[in-house]
Amino acid sequence: MLRETLTTAMKDAMRAKEKHKLSTIRLVLAAIKESDIEMRTLDKVDRDDDAIITNILSKMVKQRRDSIKAYEEAGRCELAERESDEIAIIQNFLPKQMSDAEVEAAVKAVIGEVGAEGLKDIGRCMGALKGKYAGQMDFAAASGKIKAALS
Repeated sequence: MLRETLTTAMKDAMRAKEKHKLSTIRLVLAAIKESDIEMRTLDKVDRDDDAIITNILSKMVKQRRDSIKAYEEAGRCELAERESDEIAIIQNFLPKQMSDAEVEAAVKAVIGEVGAEGLKDIGRCMGALKGKYAGQMDFAAASGKIKAALS
């Protein structure tokens, strides 16, 4: 479903002659195709296509945020702005991000489900969160909330 949405968005961007949006969507589709080729060699039969694409989109957003930091430190504001524009385009295809209160509730629920008792259980909690809420929350912030709750 997400794959078709991206393809349709690419065609719409072509028709509207939105060069920046078109190039960003093509980058996303290229990353998805690369993942498909990788999955073929791993012989994954029971895969959730939307979950894989969401994971790819999340990684792309993270890469661009890292690039923005590097560009701003180097004084290349025009490149940082371009990366920021790409983030906005990519985020249109991601699920709605959870609010702080929702993240807090999810963290408490996962701690209860996993039966976490101390800092040694952070990894299990993060794994459970990533399984349930892929692409819906900032996992770095969630990790901090788990640490605070378990210490």
